[in-house]
Amino acid sequence: PKRPAVAPTASPALPIAGSPSAMVGTRTAAPAPRVTVLQAELDRIFQAAQFDRSLWGIKVQSLDSDEVLYARDAAKLMMPASNMKIVTLATTVERLGWDFTFETKLVASGPIEDGVLHGDLIVVGSGDPTFNGRGGPATRVFDGWADQLKAAGVTRIAGRIVADGRAFDPEGLGAGWAWDDLGSGYAAPVGALQFNEDVAEVAIRPGGSVGAPAIVEIEPPESGLVIENHVRTTDSGDTTLDIRRLPGSDRIVVTGDLPLSAKETKRAASVDRPALYFARTLRSTLIAREILVEGDAVEVSPAAPPSEGRVLVAHRSPPLSEIARVLMKVSQNLYAETLVKTLGAQSGVGSTEAGQKVEREVLQSWGVPPEAYVLADGSGLSRYNYVCAETIVRILRQLYRDPRHRQSFMETLPIGGTDGTIARRFIASRATGNVKAKTGSIANVRALSGYVTTADGEALAFSIIANNFAVPAETIYAATDLAVERLAVFTRR
Repeated sequence: PKRPAVAPTASPALPIAGSPSAMVGTRTAAPAPRVTVLQAELDRIFQAAQFDRSLWGIKVQSLDSDEVLYARDAAKLMMPASNMKIVTLATTVERLGWDFTFETKLVASGPIEDGVLHGDLIVVGSGDPTFNGRGGPATRVFDGWADQLKAAGVTRIAGRIVADGRAFDPEGLGAGWAWDDLGSGYAAPVGALQFNEDVAEVAIRPGGSVGAPAIVEIEPPESGLVIENHVRTTDSGDTTLDIRRLPGSDRIVVTGDLPLSAKETKRAASVDRPALYFARTLRSTLIAREILVEGDAVEVSPAAPPSEGRVLVAHRSPPLSEIARVLMKVSQNLYAETLVKTLGAQSGVGSTEAGQKVEREVLQSWGVPPEAYVLADGSGLSRYNYVCAETIVRILRQLYRDPRHRQSFMETLPIGGTDGTIARRFIASRATGNVKAKTGSIANVRALSGYVTTADGEALAFSIIANNFAVPAETIYAATDLAVERLAVFTRR
C-alpha cells in the first residue's frame, strides 16, 4: 500500500461501550432492543472526538432479513482505495464467469526446416497476469514452452522474438495515479503481455564504509531498467529509501540513507515496457534451454497487420477463480487493472474505458444507480474513484445470494487472523476465522468491506470506509476492528 501521509503519533484510547462478553447473554427486566444497543455501541466508536475531522461511510445489513443494523453516511461517495477491487471482480465474474482463462500463443511467422524457424517467433498475449513467481520460478511456463518448441522441431530461431500485446490499448497507467507512486511495484503498468507482474527486484546493500554510496543492483537484467543511485551509507539511524520512475522512462532513481550495519533491503520496482520485458525474458529463457535465437526481442508495431502463422503453442492461464484469490487476498493492483481491460477486450476494445462501460451495465442490472459510484481504475490506487458504502454492501449481497458466485467469491477474501491482508488483525477474538473482508489503503483512506457472522449465526454484510483523517492509520484500524468484533458477538437473544 501507499505510504501513510501522516506520521504515527500517540492517540487517545477508543471509548468502549461495555465489553462484548458482558453484553452477550445479559438480560434485564426491560431490556433495550439489541439492535438499538448495537447502534449505540457503534456510535460511540465512530463519534469519538478524535474523528471529528474525519469522514466515515458505513453500512451493516443482515443477509438473512435485509434489516439494516447500522448506517452512517452510507449514501455518501467515498474514496474506496482497494475496496474498488470488489467492484472490479464482481462485475468481471458476472460477465466472464469463474472459469474464464487467458490465452497466450506462440506463432511461427515462417516455415520450420531442419530445426530452424525461418522467421520470427511471435508471442501473442491477451492479458494473462500469471507469468510470475507465485508458486514456483517466474520462468517455469517459458521453460515448458522451450520443451514444446523442441517437440515441434525448433532448435534455432533465425528471426526475432516479437511481443504482440495489442489486445490491450497502450495506456498502462490508471487515471489519477500519483506520479510518486509510479516507480513502485504496486503501480506497475498493465499490458496484454505481462511477466513477473511487471516488476523487477531492486537489492540495496550498505557500501564498504560510512559515507560511501550504497550498492544497488537490479534483477533480472531483462527488465531494461537503469539504476541512478543516490543512496548514502550512514553510521547509524533508520533506513530511509525511496524509488522513483517517471512515465515512459526506464531510469529508476533510488535515494535515501542506509546504515552500515543494515542488512540487504529489497524493493519491487515497476517496469516501463511490459511486453518488451516479456519478450526479452522469453528470449533469454529459450537460449538457456538450448534454443538459439539469432534476432533481438522487440515489440510489434501498433500499425502492423494481425500476427499470422503457424500456432506452435497455445497456453491457457489458471481459471479466474484462482487468479481472483491473488487479486483479493494480497490486493494485487495489476490483476485488477488487467480484469477491467479484459472486460473491454471481450467486447472488442481492450481499454479501461471499454471495460468500465461493461462494469456500468452489470451494476445497472443489479440496481446500483450510476450516481452511487465513480469509476477511475480497477484497483483503487487512483484518488478519482468514489463509491458509497451502500453500493459495496449491495454488491456483497448480490454475490452472496447468487449460487454461481457465493462460494467462489467468499474463497477470494482475506480471513481475519488467518490469511491475506487481515492475517494480523482480529487475533484472538470472535472475528478470528469469521470475518472475510477486503481491505483498502491509500494515503488518508482506509476501508474494510465483507462478511461476518454474528453469535446467533446471522450472516451480515458490511462496509466501513474512512476518508480525510489526520489521526494515525492505526487508530482507524482499531476503530474498524472493534466495530467488526462487536458485530461478531452481536446476538438478538
